[in-house]
Amino acid sequence: MTEKRELTCIGCPMGCSLTVEVNSGAVTGVSGNICKRGDEYARREVIAPTRMLTTTLPVLGGDRATVAVKTKGEVPKALLLDCARALRGVKLTAPIHSGEIVFSNILNTGIDVIAVKAVNTL
Repeated sequence: MTEKRELTCIGCPMGCSLTVEVNSGAVTGVSGNICKRGDEYARREVIAPTRMLTTTLPVLGGDRATVAVKTKGEVPKALLLDCARALRGVKLTAPIHSGEIVFSNILNTGIDVIAVKAVNTL
């Protein structure tokens, strides 16, 4: 039996309304996309959705109390909250450089967490 799922594409600024047909766990068709990215996004989103994680972490001895961090790549959507929990007790020490890895291989995903901005020492 074919199931239809409705999505709004986030692959580009167009925000196309997509219809995805799924049969036995496999995508059999995508419609409504204007560009190729819509098709790719729909297939990935239905079968194995991923997201970037962004948050802030506390910084000790820095010219600011926190620093914005993000995953260097997308992590499986199902692990997003677990990744946030893994970062809960992390405290960083200044100085921190933009792009610096602050947490390696979060939850064995192969994805690092990096600082978005620099934090200087007081």
